[in-house]
Amino acid sequence: MKVKLVNKSAYAAPSYATELSAGMDLRASLESPLTLAPLQRALVPTGLYIALPAGYEAQVRPRSGLAARHGVTVLNTPGTIDADYRGEVKVILVNLSDMPFEIVPGERIAQMVVARHERVEWEEVEVLDETQRGAGGFGSTGR
Repeated sequence: MKVKLVNKSAYAAPSYATELSAGMDLRASLESPLTLAPLQRALVPTGLYIALPAGYEAQVRPRSGLAARHGVTVLNTPGTIDADYRGEVKVILVNLSDMPFEIVPGERIAQMVVARHERVEWEEVEVLDETQRGAGGFGSTGR
């Protein structure tokens, strides 16, 4: 699938790291380092603008290495970029650790997964089908 991209960053377009990767790394398009204090959040620019086809979204997700090693994650994960959005792709990062974290220009800060989605038409009914699980919610399956 071809997706139109305007890249105003100083870095190459996002690409897949391996043949079976689902996500592409997004880089911080910064002119100078940005320090996130503990519990601070920031909207980090990527310099990327995309035009997805109808029926697709781009999901912005955390990078596991940043989360595991530094406690830095994407706040609204996954962030959704709709097919009709034409503004700059930005990432809401939050530092959940007890140490400041410095984001340097070009650092890989998140990953983006492009996924197909469906639109629904609601069919209002009085009662839903019965299932084995029923109304069992959080933790009800024992896992």
